[in-house]
Amino acid sequence: MGLFRSTAVVSSMTMVSRVFGLLRDMVFTNIFGAGAATDAFLVAFKIPNFLRRLFAEGAFSQAFVPVLSGVKVDEGDEAVSELVRHTLGTLAGILFILSVLVAIATPVLVMIIAPGWFIDEPEKFDLTTEMLRITFPYILFMSLTALSAGILNSYGRFAVPAFTPVLLNLTLIAAAIWLSPLMDEPIMAMAWGVFIAGAAQLAFQIPFILKLGLLRWPRWGWKNSGVRRILKLMIPGIFGSSVMQINLLFDTLIASFLVTGSVTWLYLSDRMVEFPLGIFGIALATVILPNLSQKHAAGDPEAFSHMLDWALRWVLVIALPAAVALAILAVPILSTLFLYGDFRPLDVEMASISLMVYSTGLIGFIVVKVLAPGYFARQDTKTPVKIGLIAMVANMVMNVVFVVPMLKLNWPAPHAGLALATSISAFINAGLLYFGLKKSGVYLPQVGWMKLFSQTILAVAVMGGLIFTVSGDFSFWINASISQRILQLSWIVPLGAISYFSVLWVTGVRFHQLRRPGQS
Repeated sequence: MGLFRSTAVVSSMTMVSRVFGLLRDMVFTNIFGAGAATDAFLVAFKIPNFLRRLFAEGAFSQAFVPVLSGVKVDEGDEAVSELVRHTLGTLAGILFILSVLVAIATPVLVMIIAPGWFIDEPEKFDLTTEMLRITFPYILFMSLTALSAGILNSYGRFAVPAFTPVLLNLTLIAAAIWLSPLMDEPIMAMAWGVFIAGAAQLAFQIPFILKLGLLRWPRWGWKNSGVRRILKLMIPGIFGSSVMQINLLFDTLIASFLVTGSVTWLYLSDRMVEFPLGIFGIALATVILPNLSQKHAAGDPEAFSHMLDWALRWVLVIALPAAVALAILAVPILSTLFLYGDFRPLDVEMASISLMVYSTGLIGFIVVKVLAPGYFARQDTKTPVKIGLIAMVANMVMNVVFVVPMLKLNWPAPHAGLALATSISAFINAGLLYFGLKKSGVYLPQVGWMKLFSQTILAVAVMGGLIFTVSGDFSFWINASISQRILQLSWIVPLGAISYFSVLWVTGVRFHQLRRPGQS
């Protein structure tokens, strides 16, 4: 029950953040559209944001939380405080040096990420370079925020870290509305908004860490045994925990050779997939990682396996209908949220194509988030690295295999090939993680899976058929007024949800059976 409540808390706070994220994107596309300046900012933001997910919320969190949980169980709060002190000093020192180096070598970094702009669009390249110098320190702030979030999560304080991203969205909304009209290059306001938001998120969490009594003046701790253990786990974990982000970055590299707007279309479709991924997948992974770490430290493999099984059942019940609904309602959702100002019907069409493709990979994305902690909680980072490298190479190969023929055939949406490659690679990653845990005996599926699977498939089929029938065609959503779009979605979405959960109920699914690990 504690797991269920904690997941619900994180999900609700994350939902608040994602709603404000949608408002941010609505304001952003309304003011700036999907042109060259928008593409430039998204790349300048994508690089530190990618590193945030790779280092801060990815490899660092998945190395730091298990080590912290082990110290907490074995040695107590005083040892935890010393570990935090040395980790904070070491992390801050390394990232400060990295930020200085990147500020010097920014043009080289942009050239690597978006080579197409360097070759064909020098003005876009220069604008991206200028903004990246402002946005890159975001990784410093957010890595320290991730450290404090890891501490709070380990002590059962899940709400504050889950709410913190709201500050990013509020800051960027304010920058777009009030700061951009004051600047010679309006899009530069968004870069400064990213910088300010990073500092604000870190400042927001500090008082809550102080209340735990664990925060002391940071010290360089390169020789500290806990810090060394974290660094040892981090290095391979960089690949194992964040293959999806590396794939998305490689997508950006190829998209820089496609028509203007491709980066924005992929960004918006990815943001739509991130909504259920964040509300459910990341929330679930956030809660189970410290709990799995404590189960491993306590030597309870049966409870460890039951927790993984519990999480995977929730993935099936929630992620599958979300993926189908996203694919069917791609045009209605995108037109309702973004078809204003400088955002055009063509942008809706192109973004909806990549959203439909990305939605097929939603289950894979969430399963990776759930199963990766099964390795990191046991401080096994080597296996996810091998699996991650396989998935990453597969994604890169598929990017070329899918996109090049589309370009030669003049297919109107070659960016969808990038989304397809990313989705397939997510399933490769998830499948290998699953079979690895099962083969080693760490995860033993409980009884009832086939029954739950058939019940869920039937419910999804009914829901999908119903919302497809009533959703309307492309021309309706493009030509409808704002109020018509909102009104139409306001009854289609509840209708789909009611039909889905009603069929589950009729077929015998009772959610109280899913609330505790070990029940089926």
